[in-house]
Amino acid sequence: MKKTLATIASAMILITGANAMSSKTQTIEQDLPKGVTSQWDKVFAKSEKVDHKKVAFKNRYGITLVGDLYTPKNMSGKLPAIAISGPYGAVKEQSSGLHAQTLAERGFVTLAFDGSFTGESGGEVRDISSPDINTEDFSAAVDYLGLQDFVDREKIGILGICGWGGFALNAAIADTRIKAVAVTTMYDMTRVTAKGYNDSVDKNARYEAKKALNLQRWADAENGKTSYPANGLSQVKDDDALFLREYKDYYRTDRGFHKRSLNSNGAWSNTNAIIAMSDKILTYADELRAPVLVAHGEIAHSRYFGEDAFKALGSKNKELFIVKGANHTDLYDKKIPFDKFEEFFKANLK
Repeated sequence: MKKTLATIASAMILITGANAMSSKTQTIEQDLPKGVTSQWDKVFAKSEKVDHKKVAFKNRYGITLVGDLYTPKNMSGKLPAIAISGPYGAVKEQSSGLHAQTLAERGFVTLAFDGSFTGESGGEVRDISSPDINTEDFSAAVDYLGLQDFVDREKIGILGICGWGGFALNAAIADTRIKAVAVTTMYDMTRVTAKGYNDSVDKNARYEAKKALNLQRWADAENGKTSYPANGLSQVKDDDALFLREYKDYYRTDRGFHKRSLNSNGAWSNTNAIIAMSDKILTYADELRAPVLVAHGEIAHSRYFGEDAFKALGSKNKELFIVKGANHTDLYDKKIPFDKFEEFFKANLK
């Protein structure tokens, strides 16, 4: 077995080396897609301490991703960089952009990007997600950052928010170029989709849910188009679960509303859950070697996701940081532990 693995590894190195030699002059940077705005349209104020520009680049699946690149004003030399995305169902004009702009004020090159099929990024069918493709999106952002002449490619980290926290950890497990990973108010979307909150969905309920989802596939195939439900947060009432009201308070009010955010306006497709119900990220959590920071809110309904992931991660340099008095969405904008993020990335991207 060891000899077989060594043979495979050697072959992969030869193939990768040949490909690298043939593509040295290539770049993944793209022209901005038609309709992408360069105007400032974030839910937070623009900082005068950083420069900002809209950029586009392709992932390994050929999907064009669009992001906001933030750089410290009057920067010099090669700087450490951080790719940022999330929350799940949000866009870069919301929480991820606020994280990126503020960390750029603190000396990092940062890239907040929309995941495949959402926001200003590409993907023919809109508002669907894929654990595999969304994990790849982080690595594509690392590709982009590592090709910039003002970035030290040996000092690239990533930061994932909410459901993108799970994808960030998954990316860091697979992508050894990621030198540090932080996640905040994290969700494991494959776990919650497959088993519900607190792993309460039994196998029979899962089977019935899959039957319903696949009947919807027939309906979509017959109609020749993907179907979508109404925006769920718009229907949340005062007596609904507290965490739903917290989501509504962010996405459906001036605090965080954005016209391109599906959480503000729309919803994931009616069949979006099919793959997440049978896929599983973080399977190899014990193989993570990069330094990791897991930040979560003390009173967040999702806190157990972060704590369970933290326990499973194999990194010898890991920290669980609990933000006192914070619920899940407080960490989107109100109680972001920027000092902790700065400390973590400066200590581990050096």
